[in-house]
This record gives sequence, C-alpha cells and structure tokens, in this order.
Amino acid sequence: QVQLVESGGGLVQAGGSLRLSCAVSGGTFSFYAMGWLRQTPGKEREIVAAISRGGTTRYADAVKGRFTVSRDNAKNSVFLQMNSLRPEDTAVYVCAASATFNSAHTPANLWEYNYRGQGTQVTVSS
Repeated sequence: QVQLVESGGGLVQAGGSLRLSCAVSGGTFSFYAMGWLRQTPGKEREIVAAISRGGTTRYADAVKGRFTVSRDNAKNSVFLQMNSLRPEDTAVYVCAASATFNSAHTPANLWEYNYRGQGTQVTVSS
C-alpha cells in the first residue's frame, strides 16, 4: 500500500514563501509521476503542479513562475517550492501519485492519480 505524507504547510504573509514536502512509502517511487493538488472550500480541486518520472514539469497558469515542483528519487520525496504567495493560494495542498509507464507523462487529470495524502494546510494572510 502506497502512503504519502505531506509536511511544510503553515501560515505565511502575502509575498512570502513555503516549501512543501511529501514522503512516499510502500511502493517504487521512481515508477510514479507525482502531483500537487489543492482544495479550497467551494472550489473544485485543482492540479497546481505535476512532475513526470523523468522530471518533466507542468504547472497551472495561476502558479506559473511562482511555484516549482521537484523530486528526489533517492529520498522517495517530492517537493513544492512556493514563492510570492498570495491570499488566493490559501488551500489544503495534497500530494498525489500516478502510476504510469510513460516516463515523460505529467498527469493533467485528477482521475490519473491513484494515491493521495491527507494534505497540509497553507494559509496566506493579506
């Protein structure tokens, strides 16, 4: 059973930065493309960033140029560096894994993610 545990969330002022981490266990990490999703009450869950098995990245338009996703296969971990944070970035951020044979594929649909963590709260004050 694949387990994902996020950390690094918290309260930050607008313009600040946070770095989220996700530790993955119970599976072969290098077999998974990874994504960061976010959920805000009243809004649909969205994929903010994804990284393929080979390191190709994809970002939602709302976070391009501010967020950076990366992975460390040796540490079975994926990260989300969030800079220039805005109040509208406030959400629960969830780490997710997608089993895929294509090493360049960055999953762009929620249904592609087989496993998800519990999430970590990020709150950006104005």
